Amino acid sequence: MTQFDLTDDQREIQDLARKFTADRITPNAGEWDEQHIFPRDTIKEAAELGFGAIYVSEESGGINLGRLEAALIMEAMAYGCPSTSAFISIHNMASWMIDRFGSAEVKGKYLPSLVTMDAIASYCLTEPGSGSDAAALKTRAVRDGDDYVVTGTKQFISGAGENDLYVTMVRTGEEGPKGISCLVIEKDMPGVSFGANERKLGWHSQPTRQVILEEVRVPVANRVGGEGEGFRIAMMGLDGGRLNIGACSLGGAQRCLDEAIGYTRDRKQFGTAVSDFQNTQFMLADMATDLEAARALLYLAAAKVTANAPDKTRFAAMAKRLATDTGSAVVDRALQLHGGYGYLMDYPIERFWRDLRVHSILEGTNQVMRMIVGRELTRQ
Repeated sequence: MTQFDLTDDQREIQDLARKFTADRITPNAGEWDEQHIFPRDTIKEAAELGFGAIYVSEESGGINLGRLEAALIMEAMAYGCPSTSAFISIHNMASWMIDRFGSAEVKGKYLPSLVTMDAIASYCLTEPGSGSDAAALKTRAVRDGDDYVVTGTKQFISGAGENDLYVTMVRTGEEGPKGISCLVIEKDMPGVSFGANERKLGWHSQPTRQVILEEVRVPVANRVGGEGEGFRIAMMGLDGGRLNIGACSLGGAQRCLDEAIGYTRDRKQFGTAVSDFQNTQFMLADMATDLEAARALLYLAAAKVTANAPDKTRFAAMAKRLATDTGSAVVDRALQLHGGYGYLMDYPIERFWRDLRVHSILEGTNQVMRMIVGRELTRQ
């Protein structure tokens, strides 16, 4: 990007994503949420625009964009539905991990269908007993000839049961991060099953289940990277994932700010438009200012991740923390400006309030983001 502004190409990408959202996501998102509909056809349409392989290399069939361009796409789609945008982000993260670290064999086997989203991928790190302490995972992969035999359970997996591939962190060696490797596990491999669909506060347009692995034989050829490299790969994936989930918060919050502006202009109390009250204008001004500040930091962090800057992880953590906290705060104030109507499902605000709440938990909690930043700042 040029300093403090987007390039013409980036604006074209943003406009393309906004148009797709206005045509295919926004009109349907309320129904997806209320009826718990997984919009696979719409997601596949997004892949036709390249949005299933945003930072997959051109050699592997992707569109090979940077992390800022990815954030622009996620922000635009979240304006219509944060849940669906976040789902596409997770698929992109898993596909990038295969493209970046996989062998020619594993890339050739899986990426053609991932690029088109004929196959969709999940990212499997969290377990029932290891959330923020991800390096303590217990899922075990034991080498047996040309296979690993994998046993364990993954928790809170977006797309579980619907998706075709599971990029899974497993323990192949010692305790701690150095004993973790990454495997691609197929939905139909014997021993793979799924828990019940979780009953969630939000993110109703995508299923969330446990992935249960019972002596699943996975070819060694399905390993992504070398043995013991899985945790490093997982954390590198999360740098981009944190940017994208922050971008989803920005897009959802921008939608709610726009809704609040429109509503307060139309709503009259005490004989005048609510937007004419100074209190309302102060609230809207703070919402817009906070949102722009969070957006500026996130775009900067995205540029750093693309450039592989030495402080990229710290900036990704800072941006994720600020964007998700700010996004939720802006949506909450937008709901307040709607009064009792904001609490009704007839208006979109409550859906965004529910969907954005989880963003400060996933891809690393915002408390962990503070830990990452604090440790880097105080490191000798």
